Amino acid sequence: MRVLVTGHRGYIGSVLTGVLCRARYDVVGMDCDWYRGCDFGRVREPIPGFNADLREIEFTDLLSFDAVIHLAAVPEDHDLILEPTLTEEINYGATMRLAECCKQAKVSRFLFASTCAVYGTNGPDFVDETGPTAPLTDYARSKLRCERDLARLADGNFTPVLLRMATAYGVSPRIRLDTVVNDFVASAVAQGRVKMQTTGRAWRPLMHVEDIARAYAAVLTAPDELVANQIFNVANTVENYRVADVAELVSENVPRTTYAANVGMPDRRSYRVNGDKLVRTCPRLAYRWTLRDGIHQLRDAMENAGMTPGEWRCGRYRRMLRFCTLVERGEIDRSLRFHESAMIV
Repeated sequence: MRVLVTGHRGYIGSVLTGVLCRARYDVVGMDCDWYRGCDFGRVREPIPGFNADLREIEFTDLLSFDAVIHLAAVPEDHDLILEPTLTEEINYGATMRLAECCKQAKVSRFLFASTCAVYGTNGPDFVDETGPTAPLTDYARSKLRCERDLARLADGNFTPVLLRMATAYGVSPRIRLDTVVNDFVASAVAQGRVKMQTTGRAWRPLMHVEDIARAYAAVLTAPDELVANQIFNVANTVENYRVADVAELVSENVPRTTYAANVGMPDRRSYRVNGDKLVRTCPRLAYRWTLRDGIHQLRDAMENAGMTPGEWRCGRYRRMLRFCTLVERGEIDRSLRFHESAMIV
């Protein structure tokens, strides 16, 4: 099977491509490479790929592929750094254009990276794929809108599968420090303390990036009748944690670390996610990581890399700060397009 992975040079994509290659898929990547040079540790040999802006894809670019795994997206913009239309333009508009091009090119399977953040606030009870959605951010709203409109494109020749991902953590060649577990461990290693931005009472489903990659690989080969036009939570039901529990676990496993909460700042987003449907559908799928094991992996990798307070704060591993840096350098414009002089062939 020949598979195109959009966003293959990102946090999840750079791990997923390795999993797919080891499973003997013919893998090609597509990425505009916003995060070039932001490597962490050993970088694997590159897979074949091409530099392209998702907004400019044509159906002729897709004619040789059997499946597309669509990861590429603008990340969550909590600080409202980007132009407000960009999330809609890229995460929704470009996704739908890509799906329509796939359909025109007769690409049969389309795996879409959605998010468990579509559940918004669901309290302490577990929510499955049939539960109510109440997205609270433009990012989550764009993902939910994509889910609904991709489902309308489904037919006997085009099979979208909608994957609501848990919050990722763990080591990657393009690691992010703007996700909760990675941020807490990096802060603990770099400065011996973890500072929660909220009271820490909100729930999050957490999953190691390698387990997320295994889930995608399992869905890729599942029979059409089991996954076609289905929504799946990519989450391990037993790995839901309150943010405060994550901070405590990090402090227990990174020596000489303290933690504190921002007692005056509640977190509106809180959801405990049931991921049993995916495991039932793909019975050979086995998750290998626990949060404690992932914290140990991150701790050891960050200590070996000599993580400093400056690196923990800088834009090398933080997506929105990275965009600000690229704009300031004149490498990209406000629409997140690379200037021609900054493009890499």
